[in-house]
Amino acid sequence: MTQSTRETERKYEVPDTGGFPTMAALSREGKGADGKSKDKSKDKGKKRARAESPGLSLVDGGAHDLDAVYYDTADLRLARSAATLRRRTGGPDAGWHLKLPLPGDDRDEIRAPLQDGVPERLRELALSRTRGARLQPVVRIRSRRSVRDLVDADGTVLAEVALDRVDADSLRPEGGHASWAELEVELASGHGDPALLDRVEKALGAEGFTRSRSASKLARALSETAADASGDSGAKSAPRTASRPRPGTAGAELHAYLTEQVRALVDLDPAVRRGLPDSVHRMRVACRRLRSCLRSYRSLVDREVTDPVRADLRWLGGELGAERDQEVLAQRLREAVDRLPGELVLGPVSARLQAWDVTKSAEARERSLAALSSPRYLALLDALDRIVADPPLRTGASKKAAKVLPKALGKEFDRLADRVDRALRTPAGPERDAALHEARKKAKRLRYAAEVARPALGKPAKRLSKSVKSVQKALGDHHDSVVARDALRRHAVAAHAAGEPGFTWGLLYGREQAAAEALEESLPKLWRAAARARPRKA
Repeated sequence: MTQSTRETERKYEVPDTGGFPTMAALSREGKGADGKSKDKSKDKGKKRARAESPGLSLVDGGAHDLDAVYYDTADLRLARSAATLRRRTGGPDAGWHLKLPLPGDDRDEIRAPLQDGVPERLRELALSRTRGARLQPVVRIRSRRSVRDLVDADGTVLAEVALDRVDADSLRPEGGHASWAELEVELASGHGDPALLDRVEKALGAEGFTRSRSASKLARALSETAADASGDSGAKSAPRTASRPRPGTAGAELHAYLTEQVRALVDLDPAVRRGLPDSVHRMRVACRRLRSCLRSYRSLVDREVTDPVRADLRWLGGELGAERDQEVLAQRLREAVDRLPGELVLGPVSARLQAWDVTKSAEARERSLAALSSPRYLALLDALDRIVADPPLRTGASKKAAKVLPKALGKEFDRLADRVDRALRTPAGPERDAALHEARKKAKRLRYAAEVARPALGKPAKRLSKSVKSVQKALGDHHDSVVARDALRRHAVAAHAAGEPGFTWGLLYGREQAAAEALEESLPKLWRAAARARPRKA
């Protein structure tokens, strides 16, 4: 059994005095030496907010002896991606802890009870980083921790301030010993305001405390005990490249985008395994972005290297798609039923929908998890790492981005235009539905291609992406209606076979059909607006 928490914290170097900070500035906030308000702001909103936030104070929270053994692969794959896995005893949260990086000062911490070996659940959540390599002890860190709680006037704990005296010993043959002191400030769960960290940092700065250069205790231990051969274990996942393209070139923009999306894919893996909201959708989008990027700019890369990767990304997106598509469809149908007046819902409509969704969602969930545990998936991650580390760029990638990227965007735009025109000429019916769906896929590809070009091309790429998004959304809503109508027809057939009324299913089908027809009528106008944003030749 595991538990998950989100922690928001900052670490600080301790000045030579070595003592606990008083943080007196926080207790005097908004007051002068006479204790009266010194806020002269003309902004009444700010004055009122400060008046409602009186001085803070520190309350003794006790002391703990902590003993943690950190685990990683032989080549420190977790550390290189700013993740940590430890087995810790002592303190109120003894157990196994897997920490995964989030934007800013946040991290996800997944905890498991103490046991001798690495818990299988944590091993699974680290798989996108370890790729199945053996996890072994790399560093032992013992800390004498003194804790103060930062509380407001009502005694509510807003943050924990901890001073750690650290002793670190490498458990690798070439490692040694290091010791230091550091201060951690972690927001209290449910009470901490992220802006509070900035106020705390200002108060600490007045007493000589400075932000730590290391992302974690492990990062510092690996560096200072010489256990990290790379010399930079604290950096966030930044693949070492054999041949970075020159700045300002098309290859540089392509490489930056690929790096960002590969990192997103790796980071989203644990969230998908945990079933976190929207995680499957975001991981699927990362697959699509990578595929589209390699397809739209295929003239810049060695296709013998990238085409097999594109095929595997298509496979992965398809495996994840079953879960995401079921989620979207079930929500659409539930909301459609909820909008109906009660007298129009005849028969066990909601019960039938629920039973169907439970079965289909379980099947789709199993399919997603099987894909993420497959050798093909791990091989795909390795292949993506190689592309990022040593991009297989062709000669054209060395040309200026402002010259190369508009040409690629123009080609993608023309492909979309051809698909839209073909769909609009097709008579209403299944063939038009299929043609509109193909146009939708081309619209997505153009949007993602514009994302790659936006840093180099600026506003023109932004306008293109925005205008095409409106077309893509209309086409997406139309496709969702097509899928919903097929599902409604199947439900109606099953209900009829069970002797249940089919009225409600037919009513919902009719509404979906009317919505699709309205979208088809709006498409020519949306397309004319988007066509005005066509990229100009450089």
